[in-house]
Amino acid sequence: MAVRVPILQQNRRLIASIQEDLSDQEILDLQSRLLDMVVTKGVTGVIIDVSAVDVLDSFSSRTLSEIAGGVYLRGAKLVLVGIQPEVAMALVLLGLTLEDVETALDLDRGMALLDRSGA
Repeated sequence: MAVRVPILQQNRRLIASIQEDLSDQEILDLQSRLLDMVVTKGVTGVIIDVSAVDVLDSFSSRTLSEIAGGVYLRGAKLVLVGIQPEVAMALVLLGLTLEDVETALDLDRGMALLDRSGA
């Protein structure tokens, strides 16, 4: 399977940019890769950019929340950036939440959030 989500490293931070809707297996692959990289690369902060995503279903939402929890348990912090207004409204209407996941409007604000937290 081809890697569909590039993960870039900037100092001790990772940036994963989801550019299209992912299958369940692809988001699980992203989860595995990110959690592994947090440990092996000594990462302190992770940003997942979903600004190009039109739909976040319940499985994707739950998996993103699990990624945030796993990142936290490995000593790093995760920020989800770029949630489109339509996606946010759909999540609210469906009663889906991203509990304990910090969010920011864009990549710059996400980086600033990590800066303020020392991650």
